[in-house]
Amino acid sequence: MELNEIQLGNTKIVEVVSVDQVIFELGDAIDLLGNTDYLGASAIIIKSNNLPDKFFDLSSGFAGEVLQKCVNYRKKIAIVGDFKQVESKALKSFIIECNRGNQIFFCKSKEDALSFLK
Repeated sequence: MELNEIQLGNTKIVEVVSVDQVIFELGDAIDLLGNTDYLGASAIIIKSNNLPDKFFDLSSGFAGEVLQKCVNYRKKIAIVGDFKQVESKALKSFIIECNRGNQIFFCKSKEDALSFLK
């Protein structure tokens, strides 16, 4: 997994750079959070295709586990993807609620993610 460091003023952000899935299990997410901590970053940008399908199936509980770890590690996270095509009402509601907060964001572009995270 390649990580790109981005400095925005006083905020350091880590971007996961990969076209393939990089998070398979909870341990992978914890490793990412640890690497983010080591680099001194307070936020993460990850593309939706870097996450497994079970992340977007809320009934699996995987998204809750991963995002709770982000909260525990005090890391903001922006998940970049095309979420307009989401059919699940539960997932749509979850995305809306997350975007109302200040720690977890679902964005359509890296630029949007950067504006949420700064």
